[in-house]
Amino acid sequence: MPTTDETPEPLVVGWREWVGLPQAGLEWVKAKIDTGARSSAIHAFDLEAYEQDGAEWVRFSVHPWQRSDEDHVELALPVLDRREVRSSNGQVEQRYAVSLDVRLAGRTITTVMTLSNRDEMGFRMLIGREALERGFLVDSSRSYAGGRPRRAVRRRNWGKDVVSGA
Repeated sequence: MPTTDETPEPLVVGWREWVGLPQAGLEWVKAKIDTGARSSAIHAFDLEAYEQDGAEWVRFSVHPWQRSDEDHVELALPVLDRREVRSSNGQVEQRYAVSLDVRLAGRTITTVMTLSNRDEMGFRMLIGREALERGFLVDSSRSYAGGRPRRAVRRRNWGKDVVSGA
């Protein structure tokens, strides 16, 4: 498949990847690459909607580590819309949708991210088809095809070590 400026050369990613969230100053967040999900989602808590310059905004916090409540980061972004999203267990939930930059396999894209309570889920972040359509191919037999952080950061994600400046 030839590529143009609008269609970048496809990058291969695995079924799970480490991604970055530049707007949050987070270099490493583990995400599930989910071709079964239309939209992307991130675990968000302490959501607070407010108005700024006539537009609706939402302030929220995220935890970068899978099994830890350490190191929350707060973000405030304009609300793009509110979406009804059907979760994997079949429940329909109203969620805020925001535009968020995501670095996946070295490529930064801006994608729509819904805010959800994923605290009990295996991954606190999902990357769905709307983001993957922007030049990614998923190899379900692979993990971390886009690279991994150093071992100390990976151990921190499992709640085993404290890493300063990670």
